[in-house]
Amino acid sequence: MNNIELPAEKEPEITSADEISLLVVILDTNPTQKMLRDKQNQLTNIVDSVVAFSNSHLMQKAQNKLAVMACHSKTSQFIYPGAKKPLDVRQVDGQYEAFLLVEKTVKQNLAELLGSESSTAVTESLLAGAIAMALCYIARLQRTKPPGSKLNSRILVVSGSGDSASQYMNYMNVFFTAQKLNVVLDVCALDQHLSLLQQGCDITGGMYLKVPQITALLQFLLWVFLPEPPIREKLVLPPPVKVDYRAACFCHRELIDIGFVCSVCLSIFCKFSPICTTCHMVFKIPGPLAVKPKKRKLKL
Repeated sequence: MNNIELPAEKEPEITSADEISLLVVILDTNPTQKMLRDKQNQLTNIVDSVVAFSNSHLMQKAQNKLAVMACHSKTSQFIYPGAKKPLDVRQVDGQYEAFLLVEKTVKQNLAELLGSESSTAVTESLLAGAIAMALCYIARLQRTKPPGSKLNSRILVVSGSGDSASQYMNYMNVFFTAQKLNVVLDVCALDQHLSLLQQGCDITGGMYLKVPQITALLQFLLWVFLPEPPIREKLVLPPPVKVDYRAACFCHRELIDIGFVCSVCLSIFCKFSPICTTCHMVFKIPGPLAVKPKKRKLKL
């Protein structure tokens, strides 16, 4: 009787109903973008496409979660869900209330953000800070998720700005943080290639796509970025482009092919400097290479 073995307790299996898919959309709303300067109504079309894409994500499963951020020239903030009390919406023309709430909240908070911008100075978009805020939001939901559930998180950046080498270190920090948190980073470039964000997609296993036509933005969002990362392997998607892994120098904030690296703090410089501007380490000035004297042959 003492040798009776009790059946081991099985761990609860996580079904598909217990999997929560969280999508955080970062929309670059900086008015200094070239495509927005050329066409003033371009931002309205982009916002409509992002809202339709976001509602499509919520439509896939009842457990899906959504967050939308606006990345501006001086600040980045959540426009859905907003910091204020949720709007009281009612069904309009048969539209589902949850979808109408997303549309109204995003457009209202975005209008308040754009209206508060008074400076006309040309500044770059704070994309690195927006990604960091999204990772903090994901980490908070990861801690407060229901027991036994699994949270699959990913971030989608929709931007028409150019590369910002001045945020190189910030980009690298958020890329490797996302990789450690198992957060997939997707990037949808609207105007020009973003080589630094392309590195983040490759590091985290996400998708990078430059949209050939902004008028077809919604079609590309639904085709490429709506499927979950495990499903993308079974779909016919655009082939991956070659990743530009050039680093930005710390002195001129430009992408370089060959440079000098500090042996203490790993800062990168395009020209030799006797003092590292980051950690103030003093280096020896490289002198001419020592030439070994030739051995004289002994005469026998």
